[in-house]
Amino acid sequence: MSSRDLLHFERMLWRQGVLRVAGVDEAGRGPLADPVVAAAVIFPPELVIPGVDDSKVLTPVQREELYPVILETALAVGIGSADHEEIDQVNILQSTYRAMHRAVAALRMPPQHLLIDGNRFDGLHIPFTVLVDGDARSFAIASASIVAKVMRDRMMVMYDRLYPGYGFARHKGYGTAYHRETLRSLGPCPIHRRSFLRSLFPGNTSGATASSPVCLVTDRKA
Repeated sequence: MSSRDLLHFERMLWRQGVLRVAGVDEAGRGPLADPVVAAAVIFPPELVIPGVDDSKVLTPVQREELYPVILETALAVGIGSADHEEIDQVNILQSTYRAMHRAVAALRMPPQHLLIDGNRFDGLHIPFTVLVDGDARSFAIASASIVAKVMRDRMMVMYDRLYPGYGFARHKGYGTAYHRETLRSLGPCPIHRRSFLRSLFPGNTSGATASSPVCLVTDRKA
């Protein structure tokens, strides 16, 4: 799909006089560790950034290259998140909604309509449209997906330095074979989602095996 094709849903709203259209998407619903991050992005009508697409089909280098361009050309960008503790307390769906609410609230101008990736949404008194595979169908949502993904990936690289041995910079917290093996050998660290680990470690809500040591922590301030 070309960049101009991605403006179909935005144009439907612009023609109705709805100019402040925010694309909203998240990154990190599926990982075993730390946050779900959401972004909301508003662009001027008809603005297109070549190369913007669903973040999942872009390479890390492409996302990093597009990230500053999106920040520089957007009218407003908001970012919100929900961490592992909140996810464990209220579940991942509600945490995703909260992260999206925070991203929208962080916009420096109020949106008139939200285009949201997914099949449902709840909790804000702003008109919205949910789009399944919206990050591949809407320019604003695709841009939000890139911002959210880059922000979350950078956070996981930081956590990789704080909690060495888990490979967070490598897999970004997703449940790869390597990540599952390190969990079995090291046990969970403070940023792991305990509610997600129960399926990996039945009967042990901490997610650790009986012989697992407490998570290794490196104090970088020392």
